[in-house]
Amino acid sequence: MEFIFFTTTALAIISTTVVIFVTFIFTSNSQRRPWKASSAVVVKKCLLGSMGWPFIGETLDFVSCGYTDCPQSFMEKRSLLYGKVFKTHLFGSPTIVSTDAEVSKIILQSDANSFVPSYPKSLTDLMGESSILRINGCLHRRIHGLIGSFFKSPYLKAQVTSNMRNLLLKSMATWKEDRPIYIQDETKQIAFQVLAKVLIGLDPGDEMEFLMVEFQKFIAGLMSLPIKLPGTQLHRSLEAKKKMVKLILKILKDKRLNGETISKVSKDVADVLLNDKSEKLTDELISDNMIDLMIPGEDSVPVLITLAIKYLSDCPKALHQFKEENLEMKRRKEDLGDPLCWDDYLSLPFTQSVITETLRMGNIIMGVIRKAMKDVEIKGYLIPKGWCVLTHFRSVHLDENHHDSPHQFNPWRWQDKDMNNGSNIGFTPFGGGLRLCPGLDLARLEASIFLHHFVTEFRWVAESDTIINFPTVRMKNRMPIWVKKEK
Repeated sequence: MEFIFFTTTALAIISTTVVIFVTFIFTSNSQRRPWKASSAVVVKKCLLGSMGWPFIGETLDFVSCGYTDCPQSFMEKRSLLYGKVFKTHLFGSPTIVSTDAEVSKIILQSDANSFVPSYPKSLTDLMGESSILRINGCLHRRIHGLIGSFFKSPYLKAQVTSNMRNLLLKSMATWKEDRPIYIQDETKQIAFQVLAKVLIGLDPGDEMEFLMVEFQKFIAGLMSLPIKLPGTQLHRSLEAKKKMVKLILKILKDKRLNGETISKVSKDVADVLLNDKSEKLTDELISDNMIDLMIPGEDSVPVLITLAIKYLSDCPKALHQFKEENLEMKRRKEDLGDPLCWDDYLSLPFTQSVITETLRMGNIIMGVIRKAMKDVEIKGYLIPKGWCVLTHFRSVHLDENHHDSPHQFNPWRWQDKDMNNGSNIGFTPFGGGLRLCPGLDLARLEASIFLHHFVTEFRWVAESDTIINFPTVRMKNRMPIWVKKEK
C-alpha cells in the first residue's frame, strides 16, 4: 500500500529550517552513513546532482517549491540539469530522485531483497515494527493478499455500495441552499465512516465519533519531530493510538465472543485476519494494523472527490457530458426498478475517465520512498545500498512525453484506454508492484457513488478556491459550494 509524507512545518520556511536541524540530530547513524560510504561509487557511475548545504541539503529549496503553484519545479529544474534520475539530499538523507517512468516502475516492482519502504522517523515510531506499511517478505504478502482478496469479494462490494450511498444521502439531506457546503469536510467524514466499517465493522455512533476524534490526534503527529517527551506532538499522537488500540481490541474480543470470526463470510478486514489460520496474527498486531491501514485511506478518497468537483466546475463541457452519462444510467435503472450496484457505478466510461484524469492532475500521492538494500543498477544508474530513492509520480504525470498538454484537464485523453492492464507506465497514482494499493477499486467506487448522486441531484456554484499541494494535497478553503436541488 503506497503513500508518502514529506516532513515540513505548517507555517513558514524558518520553522522548516529548525525541523531539518533537529531531524538531523535525531537521525540514526545508519541513516547518515550511506552518504559518506557510497558517494564515491555514485560519482564513478556519473549519477549527477547536488547534495546542497551541510546537514540541510536541498530541503529548503524543495519545501519552498512545494508551496508554489508549480511544486514539481524542484524536480523539473534538476531533471534539465542532471537528467531524469539525479542525486540530492532531503530531510537528513542522501536521496536519489527518479522522474523516469521506466526506472520508477522497476523500483516499485522490486522485492524486499532490493528495496524496502522508507518513512520519516516520527511515522515509523507511530506505526511500529509490525505495521503492514513497514513489514516485508512472506508476512506482508500474506496480509496484503488477504486484504486484496477481501476487497474484491461480492459481499464487500455490496456492503460498501450500500453503506456509501446511505451515508451520502443522509449527509445530503442536511444540505441547505442558504449556506455553503464544504465539500472537503463532507467527503472526509463520509469516507472515514466507510473506511471504519470496512476495516472493523464499526457503525455510526459514539464509538465512531470517538475513533474519528482520536484518529485526528493520531495523524497530527505523523510528521512531527521525533521526540516522545510528554507535551510533544508525537507523545500526544502515541497516546491517541493507545486509546484507539484499546477500542479495537474490545471490538475484536466482542467478535470472538459473538462467534463472528467463525462465520463463513468475513464481514470486514478484521474478520479476515482473525479467521486466517496460516499466520499467527495476534489481536494486538491486528488492532495496530487496522489503525495503520486508515492512514493512506483516510485522506485519499476525500481529496479525489473534492478535486474532481473542482475540475468539473472549471470545465463546463466535461461537466455536461459527465452529468448526461449519469442521468442516463439513473433513468435506465429506475425504469427497470433495479438499484445501482458496484458494477453500475464503475461501468460509466466518461465518469471513470474523469476520475482517472483527476488522479493524474491531482497527484494525491506525489511519490513514494524506497531504501536500497544493496547496490542496484537500473538503466545504467547505480543506486547505492542504504540510499533512499524517491519515485516522483507527479513529474511523470505532468510530463509532456507521456501526456499531451499535461497541465490541461482533459478526461477525453483516457477514452478507449484500458487502465487496468498496467501497461501505461506514465500513470501510477496508486503505486505499483507488491505494494500496489489493494483499495484502488474501492477508492474509484466511493468517488463514483458520490459524484453520481451529486451531479444528478444538485446544481451548484463553486466559490473560488486554490489547490494546496504541500505537504499534502488539499483545498485552501475546503472547497465551498452553493447547491440547489434538481427538480
